[in-house]
Amino acid sequence: MHTPHQTAPDIHRRRWLILGVLVFSLLVVVLDNSILNVAMKTIATPAPTGLGASQSELEWAIDAYTLAFAGLLFTAGVLGDRVGRKRTLLAGMVVFGVGSVLAAFSGSPAELIAFRTLMGLGGAFVLPATLAIIVNVFERDEQPRAIGIWAGSVGLAIAIGPITGGLLLEHFWWGSVFLVNVPIISVALIGMVLLVPDSRDPAPGRIDPLGVLLSIAGLVLIVYGVVRGGQRADFGAPEVWGTIGGGAVVIGLFVWYERRSRHPALDMRWFRNPRFSASVAVIGLVFFALMGVTFFMVFYIQSVRGLSPLDSGLLLLPLAVAQLIFAPRSRLAVDRFGARAVCTVAMLAIAAAFAGFLLLDESSPLWVLEVLFFLMGSAMAHVMPPATTSIMQSLPPEKAGAGSSVNNTFRQVGGALGVAVLGSLLSSVYRGEVTLPPGAPHAAGESIEATRTFAERAGQAGKKLIEEADNAFIDAMHVTSLAAAGTALAGAAVAAAFMPPKDRGAPGPAKGGQNVSSAGNGVRSPDR
Repeated sequence: MHTPHQTAPDIHRRRWLILGVLVFSLLVVVLDNSILNVAMKTIATPAPTGLGASQSELEWAIDAYTLAFAGLLFTAGVLGDRVGRKRTLLAGMVVFGVGSVLAAFSGSPAELIAFRTLMGLGGAFVLPATLAIIVNVFERDEQPRAIGIWAGSVGLAIAIGPITGGLLLEHFWWGSVFLVNVPIISVALIGMVLLVPDSRDPAPGRIDPLGVLLSIAGLVLIVYGVVRGGQRADFGAPEVWGTIGGGAVVIGLFVWYERRSRHPALDMRWFRNPRFSASVAVIGLVFFALMGVTFFMVFYIQSVRGLSPLDSGLLLLPLAVAQLIFAPRSRLAVDRFGARAVCTVAMLAIAAAFAGFLLLDESSPLWVLEVLFFLMGSAMAHVMPPATTSIMQSLPPEKAGAGSSVNNTFRQVGGALGVAVLGSLLSSVYRGEVTLPPGAPHAAGESIEATRTFAERAGQAGKKLIEEADNAFIDAMHVTSLAAAGTALAGAAVAAAFMPPKDRGAPGPAKGGQNVSSAGNGVRSPDR
């Protein structure tokens, strides 16, 4: 069992200020993606209003970021443990800022995809570092509250992002949704330099270059295959299953190699701990469902219901407010009922919220959507903090970077799978439902936006096609929502079977690695 570690007095006094800076850093990464979701319809509009991006290019604008982000998350966390988490955090923020400026002035969808990839590289070094620093700054009894605030800040970004994006799109060109990152990054960098202490693993052992390369190659291949499968709506294509299979083989080699290495980048014995493994699985499953639903919900609100990007952001407020209220307080429910009960019930609530989308059609009262978003946000707030805390408290503080990376890698890979698989399901059902008039190009049936664009140019005859496209999209949305609900039910089953009924203290890691002091921040790791 780990005993509580102690922080240096000067760091302990400013720990909440440090958390504020870290939350600000996390905010910019999440904010960018939530803004982009609102801006997708505008970017799809032909120039000069947008870039005229196709449905596939819009997916790549999201997935290119995810590909770079997920592929490097583990490496970034391991590197932070070795060279210092503050250094990797600063470097990641700078790269993310440069990518944001370049993305704002993209001249084509291809350029936007390239610069979003650069932003993903920077973001990969930001997210694991923030969580790893929290674990090394806060003592064990305060970690659940601090992690709850960290997770709740995602809700703040969900609220600020769409509203900010909507306001910017009403008054400025589409590139302003990326430039908004620059002032946030500037303030965060100043706070990091002045307040955030550095920490690292004082005894990381020899570097594991082969393990790192295998992890990058395997993750990139899997995520790329999943993305291509979603774009093609065909996971049976050789390019798709071959790439995914190749990535699985590489990950298998990575696991085999790490189990035999004296200085592994990832200690595979961590996964023998049910608390660790179940929490990782729950996070992956919930983000699979959430990201897939978020992708199509933007088109329901803006295309089917005809609301503006600003209205879209305002409609997401209940989801954000629920996370802000409940995430920092989720530890109270866990203390009383245990992580198993809390996460299981929360995952069931998420499934119910996804199933609730069956109530939505072209004229449903918007308050129904608001209730569903609030339920979803409340449930998410009772899944992410306890699952993340379980992962981080299963490991010694000096391995916080690697642990954080595992957490975030499963989250990102799960999200990429959700967008690809559920997006593919949505597209397949939509294409099967909508009927194009003779002479219409095949591309007009690829998405509701493509169909509406064609119909608007068809004059009076296009009005009936728009109505049919809306009906087809609603049917596709209902099918996709049920698939997301099924995924959430699987997460509930995992939580019920394997997560701990009560917080009995984090078990120590499997043999190997002394819990020695973290250099540079006065943290003493727990004794074995």
